[in-house]
Amino acid sequence: MSNQSTVTEFLLLGFSDIWELQILHFVVFLVIYLVALVGNLLIITAIALDHHLHTPMYFFLVNLSILDLGSISVTIPKSMANFLMNTRSISYSGCITQVFLFIFFISGDYALLTVMAYDRQIAICQPLHYERVMNRKACVQMAAGVWISGILYSAMHTGSTFMISFCGGNVVDQFFCEIPQLLKLACSDSDVSETGAIVFSACLSLSCFVFIIVSYIQIFKAVLRIPSDQGRHKAFSTCLPHLTVVSLLVCPSIFAYLIPTSSSASGLDLLVGVLYSVVPPVMNPIIYSMRNREVKGSLSKLIGWSLFRKNKISIFLL
Repeated sequence: MSNQSTVTEFLLLGFSDIWELQILHFVVFLVIYLVALVGNLLIITAIALDHHLHTPMYFFLVNLSILDLGSISVTIPKSMANFLMNTRSISYSGCITQVFLFIFFISGDYALLTVMAYDRQIAICQPLHYERVMNRKACVQMAAGVWISGILYSAMHTGSTFMISFCGGNVVDQFFCEIPQLLKLACSDSDVSETGAIVFSACLSLSCFVFIIVSYIQIFKAVLRIPSDQGRHKAFSTCLPHLTVVSLLVCPSIFAYLIPTSSSASGLDLLVGVLYSVVPPVMNPIIYSMRNREVKGSLSKLIGWSLFRKNKISIFLL
C-alpha cells in the first residue's frame, strides 16, 4: 500500500491533450489574468489616490482587491506554465503551498464579505452611530482579524489534508490542487481529520452566511422606510455590488466543497473550480466599478489623468 511519503508530485487535470487547444487555453487564461490584475490594481490605486474614498467601505474594498489578486495568482500562473510546457505536474511541496495560499485568500474573501455586510448594516440602519462604530481603529482591527483568521483557517485545512495517506494515485481531477479532489486520493480510513475540518468549516461558513442574510434583512427593512426614491436607490446601489460578489463566491463554493465529487474526472467539477477560483477576482472590480458611482468617477479621473500625462509627454517629445 502506497502512502503520502511515496508521493513526490501530483498530476493536475488538463483542459485538453491537443497542443493547439492548450495554446488557446493559455491565451484565454492570460487574458483573464491580465483583466483581473489590471482591474484590481485600478481599484486599489483609485481608492488610494482619492481622499473622498478613504472611508470604511472602500478600505475593505481595497482589502478585497488584494485578496482577489492573491487568489487568482495562486492558480492561474501555474496552469498557464503547464500549458506552455505541455505538462500537468506540480510538486508535492508546490501542492501544499497552493492549497495553503488558495484557502487563505478564499476564506479571507468570505470573512471580509461578512465584515462588509456588517459595515453596510451599520451605515444604513444606524447612520448616526456609523462614525463611532466604524472608526479607524475598529476597521483596522476587523481587517487584521480577517487576515489572521484566514492564516489560521488555512493552516488547519492544509495540515489536516496533508496528514492523510494517499492510496488512490496522484492524479488530481482539477486544474489546481483542490482539497475535495485530493481527498478522493486518500486511503479510506485516513481522511477523518480533514472530514472533521470540512464539517467545522461548513458550520463556520453557514454562520457567516446567516449573518450576511440577517444583515441584509435589516438593511432592506431600513431602506424601505426611506421616504424618497432617490434615497432608496442610493442605499440599494451600495448594497447590490456586495450581494452580487457574495453570490459569485458562495454558490460555486458550496458545490465544490459540500456536494460529493464524482469518482472520475468531471467537466462539472472543472467548471465549478473555474467559477469560484477565477470568476470572482475578475468580476469583482467590474461589478464595483459599474454599480458604484463614486468608484466609477474616481476610475474615470484616474484613467483621464493618465491619458493626459501620456499625451503631454508625447507632445513634449515631439
